[in-house]
Amino acid sequence: MGKEKQQRKLTFKEAVEATPDVASGYQEGKNAFGKYADKIIVPDPDKIDGSLDIDETTLKLYPDDNRWDYALCYDREVFYIEVHSAITSEVSKMVKKLQWLKIWLATKAPEINKLTTKKQPFYWVQSSKCDIPKHMPQYKTVVQNKILPMPVWDYSIICKKKK
Repeated sequence: MGKEKQQRKLTFKEAVEATPDVASGYQEGKNAFGKYADKIIVPDPDKIDGSLDIDETTLKLYPDDNRWDYALCYDREVFYIEVHSAITSEVSKMVKKLQWLKIWLATKAPEINKLTTKKQPFYWVQSSKCDIPKHMPQYKTVVQNKILPMPVWDYSIICKKKK
């Protein structure tokens, strides 16, 4: 039974196209990131299976929600990246965005969700400098939610355990 279940996973493009909320949103490479594409660093660009601007593609469906920004498929695994101001006052908004994304993936995007990495899948990439002091309660919140802001999303650093 296990082999039948794993016969063929959808590609990222197929998973996006099978998700009505974002069916037309698939982009080649890092194109969905637009001006933030330089914040995404990978060792082998040929392994980028595509990207999706979740925020822009779902804007009309969920105009008042705190929507997550992007999905990136690298080496057949999907990671979710939010490029956002990394300041204390934005922490509660980021937590709402993360909650929205998790619910959206489970209820509206199950095919994309199936491709979600088993590694840490959610990342907050700071749009400029980070100002969330370690002594503030908001710092504890980002640590608990596993979304500590980082200057860039670098696959080599994130996904290769250097011990």
